[in-house]
Amino acid sequence: MAAAVDAMGLAYGLLIAGGGVFGYVRSGSVPSVVAGCTFGALAVAGAVQLAQDPRNIWLSLFASGTLSVMMASRYWRTGKFMPPGLVALVSSAYTLRLLLARYT
Repeated sequence: MAAAVDAMGLAYGLLIAGGGVFGYVRSGSVPSVVAGCTFGALAVAGAVQLAQDPRNIWLSLFASGTLSVMMASRYWRTGKFMPPGLVALVSSAYTLRLLLARYT
């Protein structure tokens, strides 16, 4: 029997959502909590889809790929590693994992 959720995708989604909540608690950033919870929920939903069909990477890929681009852009603009550089790095790694799992 297959797992109900992809563990790495679940961890990634919870990390993103938790980071958004942390950004809100720390600095009162409403965009952080909205984006974090939105992309975290998309990643968790994608993890459920991956568990049901390992070739169905598209929702997870959308969430991680979009965050990779957005946060890398923010990192290049500001030069700050925390949080945009870290989120870009983690999201890029997860995006690469999805693509390698799908196409190898």
